[in-house]
Amino acid sequence: MVHTGTIPLATKGFTDIIDISDKVAQIVSSSGITNGLTTVFCSGSTGTVTTIEFEQGVISDLRQAIEKIAPSNIPYEHNKRWGDGNGFSHVRAAFMKPSLTIPVIKGKLSLGTWQQVVFIDFDNRGRQRDIIVQVVGE
Repeated sequence: MVHTGTIPLATKGFTDIIDISDKVAQIVSSSGITNGLTTVFCSGSTGTVTTIEFEQGVISDLRQAIEKIAPSNIPYEHNKRWGDGNGFSHVRAAFMKPSLTIPVIKGKLSLGTWQQVVFIDFDNRGRQRDIIVQVVGE
């Protein structure tokens, strides 16, 4: 069986980190699937989904680490071509990847005690995003 749901999000950009755990869990619950896999996918080219401990210190540390890996204030070839100033956001998203797969066991996401599913928007402006959640199993 396959069940697909969508999570619409309004983001602020600039490494906006949003906890979507409850929304993903609701889609898994409504799927009726008890054992399988859930894939969470960002359809935009400047966002990602991952798991973290959604706690202010970790969020701050993650933002600082991402800024060091792909700084927002250096020249990017993408910006020369398109003039939109968001070259850094594409590089960040490429490092983090657009999707995440989580096992579903007994109808629940198999996350660790301190793991939450988060969406990160790297773009240089707010956007309307759709996160696709697909549950596959029995």
